[in-house]
Amino acid sequence: MNKTLYIVIPCYNEEAVLPVTAPMFLDKLNSMINKDLCSPQSRIVFVNDGSKDTTWDIIQKLSQENEKFTGVCLTRNQGHQNALLAGLMWAKDRCDVTISIDCDGQDDMDAMDEMMKNYHDGCHIVYGVRSKRESDTFFKRFTAESFYKFMRFMGVESVYNHADYRLMSSQSIQALSQFKEVNLYLRGMVPMVGYKSTAVYYERNERLAGESHYPFSKMMNLALNGITSLSVKPLRYITSLGFVMGGVSFCIMLYALWSKFFGETVTGWTSMVAAMCLISGIQLICLGIIGEYVGKIYSETKERPKYIIQETTEDNKKDQAE
Repeated sequence: MNKTLYIVIPCYNEEAVLPVTAPMFLDKLNSMINKDLCSPQSRIVFVNDGSKDTTWDIIQKLSQENEKFTGVCLTRNQGHQNALLAGLMWAKDRCDVTISIDCDGQDDMDAMDEMMKNYHDGCHIVYGVRSKRESDTFFKRFTAESFYKFMRFMGVESVYNHADYRLMSSQSIQALSQFKEVNLYLRGMVPMVGYKSTAVYYERNERLAGESHYPFSKMMNLALNGITSLSVKPLRYITSLGFVMGGVSFCIMLYALWSKFFGETVTGWTSMVAAMCLISGIQLICLGIIGEYVGKIYSETKERPKYIIQETTEDNKKDQAE
């Protein structure tokens, strides 16, 4: 018996690219249905992340034109990770399996076929992994590869060169729903869920239309959020640095005493100022890292909702029917 698939696609100000990629997603879904990889009840779910343009209007129109399109609209912009989670949580009780993908058309849609085959072979999670980055600029390639290496160095378990293009069964999403943290980094949280998993490799294309909404600044913010949400290694590094600085200070103290007793002291302020600046800078960095963790704890204790769904196209259809 074929399983129901929901393709979950977060959208933020995508009025330029959505009319281009929506028919492509529909063709791919129909192709998988024809290949018996998923059931005819499968759907494409667009999650409007508080867009300020006509993205939600386009999603509503697509839903009216074809029943395979459906939409979920959040009350405000919550960020890519929260919008993606909202789509997954909304879909988990309506389908057997989901595939999350960005709407810009850069991720190879044909990789979905292989994902579904792995799912039918017993995998609950299938990661879409880029096989190479030749289409990226040197800066983009360098920063992206450094991002994954740095995350791993900091103790965050993640799949190298994997973004958020992945298949998840409803069972694995149910398990993910038990993670209650507010600060989300799904690329690190999903591997923690467990379940049998594998990877599908593909080549990424150029964005089909519009501009990227994920600049370098957002990538850095995502890395910082992932590290402080899923790893305590920075705090351990601070402790290690404290021991090192303590050892260095002890050695300097012995040298100062030796110089004092043997009359080899030299009056000067350069070394003292340099030492003070170094130690002060390290202290401020350490306080900043600790403050970041305190801020995360503050956010978690408030237990605010990660997203609020304002309406769905299904609700609108029911209202019209009534």
